[in-house]
Formats: sequence, structure tokens, C-alpha cells
Amino acid sequence: MSGSSAPAFHHDPVLGPRAVELLDPRDAHLYIDGTVGGAGHARLIMQRCRQCRLLAVDRDPEALAAARSALAPWASRVRFLQARFDAAAGDLEVRDAGIGGALLDLGVSSHQIDEDRRGFTFRPGAPLDMRMSSSGRTAADLLNTSSEDELGSVFRDYGEERRWRALAREVVRRRAETPFTTSDHLVAAMTRVAGGTVHHQDKARIFQSLRIALNGELEALARALPALRDALHAGGVLVVIAYHSLEDRLVKHAFRDWSRACVCPPELPVCACRGRPLGAALTRKPERPDADEIAANPRARSALLRAWRKAA
Repeated sequence: MSGSSAPAFHHDPVLGPRAVELLDPRDAHLYIDGTVGGAGHARLIMQRCRQCRLLAVDRDPEALAAARSALAPWASRVRFLQARFDAAAGDLEVRDAGIGGALLDLGVSSHQIDEDRRGFTFRPGAPLDMRMSSSGRTAADLLNTSSEDELGSVFRDYGEERRWRALAREVVRRRAETPFTTSDHLVAAMTRVAGGTVHHQDKARIFQSLRIALNGELEALARALPALRDALHAGGVLVVIAYHSLEDRLVKHAFRDWSRACVCPPELPVCACRGRPLGAALTRKPERPDADEIAANPRARSALLRAWRKAA
């Protein structure tokens, strides 16, 4: 797709220079951008490394179209894969040759949020879609067909909503009269449960919980982390930018456990596990965007960056 017809994605990558500095792409290794989006991070990787190759992965066909245009100057060194990031480690070249590093910029892109038709927003009249890809069931399907218990689990586990039971009950009551099709239907249910105005951040939490559940985001991350770790060459780096406490918790625990020499249960008298660390965290705690970056891109404010290097 030509640059003129490619969809307009936001090209300023969150924590871009720092993420690529930690990734440290070099030599002729293959690197993975597992959530390429508009290729903001990918461009920085290719600009920094004159010989390395890149596997650009995204499940969103519109993102890949934008990435192809943005990465045209390096077309001979870039391959594109339309898939969820947890499939990247199964790529034939990755399995055969391994990778020098991988970067995951999780969550939803600015383009997906800005395009009302994609249904990631709670702006009035937006469809309840929220699919990262162009197929499969929508957020409306989830709201209209899931049981009350299933909905409650989504609101509680992924949205950390205190009134999850009441909200699930209200959704089930309302859908019996009128199926949920737009953001207005869900906001109305939330307003009824809240007994008044629903704050912006509360809407964001509940809509995000549906997106996470619908797209299997936490399950994909749990699968991707060890698979990408195993694909890394000695000294290779895994960089993850998370935007949700549940995502960051998975990354934190994985990096912590991989960096420990022993992961045996405390009650075992003698170590029976690997007996050595698999690598070391490069970030003692999550790094965040500075005030200037947040001012330029308010959506970066919740970003949490962590990095880990595989042992040599």
C-alpha cells in the first residue's frame, strides 16, 4: 500500500529512544517488533542498526499497512507477519535462527482509539467492536451473550471494578430489552449502577476490561514472554511497555523469576531447579515517560517500561 493510502497512525513511539537503547539492536541479528502498530519503534530500530533484520508483527491489517509504508526505506530487511504477538516465536526463521531481541508495546494504538468505527472508544455513538483484528466476535457479542457471572469476572478481574456484580446484573437486565450495540448502551448501564455521573477514568477501566477479555491480551502475554525468552540469543534483550497493572504484573514477575538462581519452593531442603539465573533485569523498577513526553502524548502517561537480558 502506498504512503498516500495507508491509514494514519501516530508515529511518535512511547518511550521510543529509551526502549530502543535498552534493546540495543546490533549486527545482523533478527529482531521482533511484536506490536508494530504504525512502526514508530521499528523505525528507530532500523535507523540505529544498519545490518539487523526485523520481523514486524501485528494482528491489525490496518497497522501492517501503515507499517509497510513507514518502513519502505528498509523493505529489504523487514518481513511482516499478521498475527498476535504470541505467535511470533513460532515463525520459522525465529525457530531456526533465534533472535537478537524483541520489543512488545502492548495495549491499543492511537489510530485504533481515534477511529470511532473500530469501537475502542467510549465516545457517544461508537460501535462496541474492539477487535484488534478484522474477524471474530465483537465487544457487543461479549456483552449480549456472556452470562452474568462471566461478565462480572471481566469487570472485576480486568477492570478492577468494585461494583462488578451490580454492573453485570444491569447489563443482563438491559440487553433483554435492547441488545447492546454502541458505547451509549454500556455507559448508560454504568451510569445507572453509579447512581449518577460516571467519571472518564471509570469508563476507561470498564471499556478496557472488555478489550482485554475480547482479545485475550493477558493470556497472549503469558504465552509470549517465555517463548520469546527461549528464542533470544545469549545476551539478547526483551523489552516490554505495558499500560495496565495486570500486564505489568505479569512482566515484573516473569523478569524477577528468570533473574533468580533458584525458584524452588521454600520447603525444599535442596535446590532441585535450574540452579542459575537465566538472565538479569535491566530495569530495577518500571521506567515511565517524562513530563515532556506526556505533555506531547497524554496517552503515554500510564506506560511502564521493563527490560531483561538473557545470560551470555
